Amino acid sequence: MLIRTKGTYVALAAAVLLVSGCGASGSGGSPSPAAAAPATSASSPSSAAVAGSLAPASAAATGSDTAAAAATIHIKDFAYQGPASVAAGAMVTVMNMDSQAHTVTADEGSAFDVTIKAGQSATFKAPDKAGTYGYHCTFHSNMHGMLVVK
Repeated sequence: MLIRTKGTYVALAAAVLLVSGCGASGSGGSPSPAAAAPATSASSPSSAAVAGSLAPASAAATGSDTAAAAATIHIKDFAYQGPASVAAGAMVTVMNMDSQAHTVTADEGSAFDVTIKAGQSATFKAPDKAGTYGYHCTFHSNMHGMLVVK
């Protein structure tokens, strides 16, 4: 006889989420541990998009949790909440917590351009050159942010 407890259901749900998020990788990048859907390809060879579920940024990090958290842009309530600065060439994770798709598109040139579906995350490579890079959402003209690269 199989006995099912509340803990069993929680563990089963966690296992299903973990397994369902391990299959796909985006174009131009290595598979993310939480990858769940292919990403929209980025317009620049220097940027790579990898879509996935809203797993903590540290799950995909190879360094410390602090470094991963510092290189994350959150999109919530149609606004960007980004880090004070990122290292040149660092991987930047964008987590879209809204119910609509957004982009993180460099205002000038093609330094980075990534589309993030609702409830998903994506990663792009920060420019190799230090500077301040303005960005916007191509879908919502009121959304603007700044990426400071050091």
